[in-house]
Amino acid sequence: MRVGLLLVMMVAGCLGHAEDWPQWRGPRGDGTSQETSVPTEWDAATGKNIVWKTPITGSGYSSPILIGDSIFLTSCDETTRARLLHCLDRSGGQIKWTREVIAAPLEGMHKLNSHASGTPAADDQHVYVTFFQTEDTSGERGRPGEMVVASYDHRGNQKWLVTVGSFSSVHGYCTSPVLFENLVLVNGDHDGESYLAALDKTTGDLVWKTPRVHQTRSYVTPLLCEIDGTVQAVMTGSKRVAGFDPRTGKRLWWIEGPTEQFVASMVYDNKNLYLTAGFPTYHVMSIRPDGSGDVTESHVNWHVNEAQSYVPSPVVTNDLLFIADDRGIAHCFDSQTGERVWRERLGRHFSASLVTANGLVYFTTDDGETIVMKAAREPQIVAENSLGEMVFASPAISDGKLYVRTREHLVCIGTP
Repeated sequence: MRVGLLLVMMVAGCLGHAEDWPQWRGPRGDGTSQETSVPTEWDAATGKNIVWKTPITGSGYSSPILIGDSIFLTSCDETTRARLLHCLDRSGGQIKWTREVIAAPLEGMHKLNSHASGTPAADDQHVYVTFFQTEDTSGERGRPGEMVVASYDHRGNQKWLVTVGSFSSVHGYCTSPVLFENLVLVNGDHDGESYLAALDKTTGDLVWKTPRVHQTRSYVTPLLCEIDGTVQAVMTGSKRVAGFDPRTGKRLWWIEGPTEQFVASMVYDNKNLYLTAGFPTYHVMSIRPDGSGDVTESHVNWHVNEAQSYVPSPVVTNDLLFIADDRGIAHCFDSQTGERVWRERLGRHFSASLVTANGLVYFTTDDGETIVMKAAREPQIVAENSLGEMVFASPAISDGKLYVRTREHLVCIGTP
């Protein structure tokens, strides 16, 4: 009897660390995982710790999400111009089904963007996905179109498809939906009548739509965090940092600037918010989130310009802020003071955002090299791993495994 009880407790303890990765940057939207058995070593050439490797039809830089026994991933078949949603089996990597969400002319975009860059979001019943749709066939950058959001059940049945609003950007399109209660939140920052919007998860009906002040392109995913007992959706973009009530869309506070355009998502350590930006100037900031109205002059803890991180989102852990500089340089800042603790070149260029688990930080370069480092005040490399393919998507962590989308495949990495 005691042996049986001990086994149950051991299994329960192990499962307690397993998490789904149901949206952009994981269950908390900040690149953190609570799992303790994430692999640190692998090699595609020898097959070391490669559990499976599945070719993906079409191209795209969106990240995989995992919920239950399924993986969801988007792509674009540039031959047929179809924007696709794929469902894969988590255990073996087999394609369960693929659905064409829309077919539309290919939009012009930045060379580091794709026609399927938005990461889906899912709950235990449905998956939500968004693409750009245009009637313009010129392929010129910045041509106008619309944001389309769709809902599918886990068997691949479309439940609804709606148009949220206009969209135009010389850099192309990327929006990753975020789920909150009965809502799907989407960022519509673009070079026009920008907006932050919420749709009803069941029907796709528009619940609220908040205009953005400066109407400037950005690609930031809202971060949901609880602040003083109330959930806020916080984000950079539209030449501002701001917090919103996710139920109503009401803007609660804002900070002007610090620059024009933003891509990286913010992170939160239950005390302060942190951002990296952007274009045309670069910034790293710590912000107190308890303000109201314009807090530009009152709620910035520290502000430095010592890292050029535009695209990759950071992570904060162990009272340290880790940043992947676009130029292939890793930075570590003291999260309380803003002091840069160390700086280390790791590769040629970073596009992927950081993830952290078990006291480690995973830096993935565009060349498919992942450098695993200790989340410490000294630059300590634990392992350097290669997939032998280009990587522009951000990794996902779930159930003791790492999932990385390369240019042609989805790869599951795990230890025996």
